[in-house]
Amino acid sequence: MTLRFLLLLLLAAVPLAVSAQVDEAQSRLKTAVTEVLSVADRTGNRNALPEKLRPVLQKYVSFETMTKRAVGPGWRQFTPAQQQQASKLFSTLIIRSYSSKFTPGEHPDITYQAATEPASGRVDVPTSMVYKGSHYTVIYRMEQMLITDVVIEGVSLIANYRSQLDAQFKKGGANAVISSLTQSVSRPQ
Repeated sequence: MTLRFLLLLLLAAVPLAVSAQVDEAQSRLKTAVTEVLSVADRTGNRNALPEKLRPVLQKYVSFETMTKRAVGPGWRQFTPAQQQQASKLFSTLIIRSYSSKFTPGEHPDITYQAATEPASGRVDVPTSMVYKGSHYTVIYRMEQMLITDVVIEGVSLIANYRSQLDAQFKKGGANAVISSLTQSVSRPQ
């Protein structure tokens, strides 16, 4: 009888743990968005925005996971030094692209929808956003409370970059990927 009670108790606790993780992920995303907007508002120089946002985004985004997934299976063939270099370049590219969308003082109207756990350890936080008169559907994919992908209007950031980086890897391995990322980062904003 006691064993059955404990089993029932454990089974009842699982949905509560999942619910807590989903709620925590959504709360963490809201905090991240608030911090990003605050930094954008305080940074008057648009060119300085990427470096001002970097420390904030590094708290909430797993750039290493994003880079690994964007590169795809070839990632395993990178040396640790190449992985570190690729992650640094990829994070710079993402941060620059992300920060170029901001106009200090202009905030999007964001509606956070019910977060879900589509797979164990992953939480998707869907949002509906209106910014500068345009409507966007954005889903933030999170693992271990860090953003690991962003799906904008049904297009995954990771999948989009994977098509490019995988092709580079197939042409010339890790060095080709790093060279491509270096070229992208060196282009003027």
